[in-house]
Amino acid sequence: MTRELLARNVTALTLLGGLVVIAAAWGFQLIGGYVPCKLCLEQRIPYYAGLPLVALALILMTQKRNGLAVLSLLGVAAIFAYGAGLGVYQAGAEWQLWDGPNDCGGGTAAPNSAANMLQALQSTRVVSCTEASWRMLGLSFAGWNAVASAGLAVLGLIAAFLLNRGRNRATVSA
Repeated sequence: MTRELLARNVTALTLLGGLVVIAAAWGFQLIGGYVPCKLCLEQRIPYYAGLPLVALALILMTQKRNGLAVLSLLGVAAIFAYGAGLGVYQAGAEWQLWDGPNDCGGGTAAPNSAANMLQALQSTRVVSCTEASWRMLGLSFAGWNAVASAGLAVLGLIAAFLLNRGRNRATVSA
């Protein structure tokens, strides 16, 4: 298997893994009834930005534009490293290792009348960023996101390295 093909497979795995993670987040919310907090929603942004960039890298690879694909993959790695940092920050706040954000809690838009305010207070479920709503093997949603995001960042770096090494070898032998 050539390095280029291996890089393409690792990139495809990155895309598939990222899609599974964001689908699971949406599944826990929509099917499981877990209401995400502000930081939980922020942790989804790297997926919304990073996954299209992974897809772009795959497209660039098929067009033999490996230099741009490498740059895209490095961007993917940076985006998911940021996402891992957000996950670590929230998980640490959940374990009271440090303070979480002061403004973190769920809610709805501001009510426009006193009657609407009372109704909003009765139906609003405040979700704290510093209390884990679920844990598996000791890790909360934020902890698992840190693991997944770090894994996706590493996969992006591996794919970029493989693709760049393949490019360098092709340049040397040409």
